[in-house]
Amino acid sequence: MSQQALARKSGVSYGSIRRFERTSEISLTSLLQIARFMDCLADFEQLFSTPKILDLNEYIKM
Repeated sequence: MSQQALARKSGVSYGSIRRFERTSEISLTSLLQIARFMDCLADFEQLFSTPKILDLNEYIKM
């Protein structure tokens, strides 16, 4: 898929996609928009999940 098509379909600017491919830098918002378009949002769930901490002792053990 071309950068222009990805920009159009994902809602991320063409400049952001070009910069991402050149430098590997992108905003989290833009990255998530691309992931949503590509049906890959579930891949991010584990990155942002936090374990439930029931008491302070559990937190200290982490």
